[in-house]
Amino acid sequence: MNDPVTLVAVIGPVEPALLAAWCIHYQQLGVERFAIALHCPDLTGIPARNKLAALLREVTGSSPLLQVMGPWHEHTNGELRDELRAHAGPGWHLLADSDEFQQHPDGLAASVKVAHAARQGVLGGLLLDRVAADGGFPAVTTDIDLDSAYPLGGLLTHRLLRGDPRKIVLAYCTVAVASGNHRAPGHRPDPTLVVPVHHFKWRHGIESALRARVENFRTGQWTETTPAVRLEAERLLIHLAEHHGHLDVTGTEVPFRPVTLATVPPWWQDEARAVVEGWRPPHTRL
Repeated sequence: MNDPVTLVAVIGPVEPALLAAWCIHYQQLGVERFAIALHCPDLTGIPARNKLAALLREVTGSSPLLQVMGPWHEHTNGELRDELRAHAGPGWHLLADSDEFQQHPDGLAASVKVAHAARQGVLGGLLLDRVAADGGFPAVTTDIDLDSAYPLGGLLTHRLLRGDPRKIVLAYCTVAVASGNHRAPGHRPDPTLVVPVHHFKWRHGIESALRARVENFRTGQWTETTPAVRLEAERLLIHLAEHHGHLDVTGTEVPFRPVTLATVPPWWQDEARAVVEGWRPPHTRL
């Protein structure tokens, strides 16, 4: 139970301000070891990747273990993640994308204790999508904190995109995790603790990024295993077209409520547990 926790992540061309906030967030949770891969799709992204590598060294004291270039095939992230996990070695691996800020209610050590006691080698979480108050897509900057820029939270991935909102947030080094960190085949997370995974995906540039994703998967430039990821992006683009380029933060399809990184909402565990226990894959169509 006293095994070390290593944060494992594959990071694309993210904004430096978001990456800095992400590193600090996990350091404050008690993470001391980082196993990071930086990925850029082509030569034009190398200067930005080098800047992120320098930022990681400055903030965490660790250099990225891998720096790679190439298409974002659907299998790419999982393969790089598994290579990082092999580098990370024994102990617990905290799995988080660069836009995912996990909230461990009683601290990371307590979450590890829950995972250990369940004898499953994993702990589960659920995406809590964070959005701007007006449904727009503000940029992440160093002069405003994330709670101020994205004060609302809701189950957008689950309710609107019909994507898999479940996340494996902690996995013991011997436990294999599926693509996207959504599940660990043969292992069932303890449903009494569902970790909120604050998902800061809905920010400046996301619409163009999703359009590029759809086009690359549709044309075969990026290889897809199933159409699920592409269909999720298309559902979001349809929603934006129907709401003048904004997320509908006042409708009933996705109830949004004020949330913060400091406090777990009182409604969270009951609602999250119901989603986790009842979730089933949707039909692969719009």
